[in-house]
Amino acid sequence: MNKLSRVLIANRGEIAIRIIKACKRLGIESVAAVSEADKESLPARMADRAVCIGPPRPLESYLKIDTLVTACRGAGADAIHPGYGFLAEQPALVEACEKCDIRFIGPTADNIQAMGNKLWARKTVDNCGVPTIPGSEKVKDVKAAITGAEKIGYPLLLKAAAGGGGRGMQVVDTPERLKRVFDTLSTEVQAAFGDGSLYMEHFIPNARHIEIQILGDLFGNVLYLGERDCSVQRRYQKMIEEAPSPVVSDELRVALCEAAVTIARSIKYRSAGTVEFILNQDTGQFYFLEMNTRIQVEHPVTEEITGVDLVQEQIRIADDQPIQYAQEDIQINGHAMECRINAESPSSGFAPSPGRIERWEPPQDNGIRLDTHCYTGYVIPPFYDSLIAKLIITGANRKQAIERMRTALDQFLISGVDTNIAFHQMLLKHPDFEKGKINTRWLEDTVLPNIRRMQGKKSTS
Repeated sequence: MNKLSRVLIANRGEIAIRIIKACKRLGIESVAAVSEADKESLPARMADRAVCIGPPRPLESYLKIDTLVTACRGAGADAIHPGYGFLAEQPALVEACEKCDIRFIGPTADNIQAMGNKLWARKTVDNCGVPTIPGSEKVKDVKAAITGAEKIGYPLLLKAAAGGGGRGMQVVDTPERLKRVFDTLSTEVQAAFGDGSLYMEHFIPNARHIEIQILGDLFGNVLYLGERDCSVQRRYQKMIEEAPSPVVSDELRVALCEAAVTIARSIKYRSAGTVEFILNQDTGQFYFLEMNTRIQVEHPVTEEITGVDLVQEQIRIADDQPIQYAQEDIQINGHAMECRINAESPSSGFAPSPGRIERWEPPQDNGIRLDTHCYTGYVIPPFYDSLIAKLIITGANRKQAIERMRTALDQFLISGVDTNIAFHQMLLKHPDFEKGKINTRWLEDTVLPNIRRMQGKKSTS
């Protein structure tokens, strides 16, 4: 029997819709916390109730802990689900919930703190015996960075200790470039994360980004649900995700999953979480990258091949219920792929394209899942992320999944705003992607330069 009866959703967009649907399936009421820009949004309409939490800008609404807690209590909700982004990985929100006897649908504050600072996370993982990328402790200034870089070896990745989501990173290949970018990056990450600390890791050019989905509960149960491959990236932001990975063998999968469970057990992890790894394709060695202590944008591909509703499990775990699966219950069936559909213009440097959607006709075939908050007439506000939909396709194998995704993208008709649909179509037809012969730098080092060369030829002809 559920003790939770009403959940405040402290987020917006497609993830808010996703949480509302999970609550309905569990017989739990949902309350959408919405900014003034989202008062007429689909989450506001679908939830059992909506409460306005402030002006459109996130700092005045979705990022105000006191306001969210007050809204939760005022609505009579007994739990808060943060979704992803915004406050999802802020221990302060968890602590504020605890003070007011509100359940936080996510991990503990200690879990978040243990993995939130990348330097602390590296130490924790080192103690678990899981490989980490050769790197440094916190570097306080340029002089210390140059000295440390000589030991690590170039190229290296200069990273924010308190960063995440692909932000606060720079590839550095010479001491001169390290001198140029160090102070600028430190200032940027101070503004973004409230902590300007930087550290360094050796950069692996021919790498795949592999992540393991895990679940942990109050009773010490931890299980894994296979891997996702998130190697199609631009500026460290994922664009296409798939499961399982086309380059992970059965033996490697077991090693990755066991490493992820070991890390989760070491911090007594509770909730859905993702342990991310870098796989060196030249050596076959994998290294811990980070742990995301929240639901991931790309969680649907795991749900589609395992049949496990990860958001429902999150809610059950927060309600002090054990995970309803044993490890042997988790079976991988088929191949799933997700394209992030953004309101942006690839031809203009991927600039955001807010505005009114004049036409919205998504594909309707079997095997298609669309997670979205959009519809014909919806006005995309300029204050938030440009993600407007996640198109998820499942096939019997990778080849079929790619074919179905191509067809679905062809059938997805949107007008009124620019989108990256055509860009996705181009990526899916690229022979490198078809063969699975890519790495995390493929999009930026191979695809985009070729596009720019072609555009240059057209402009001079």
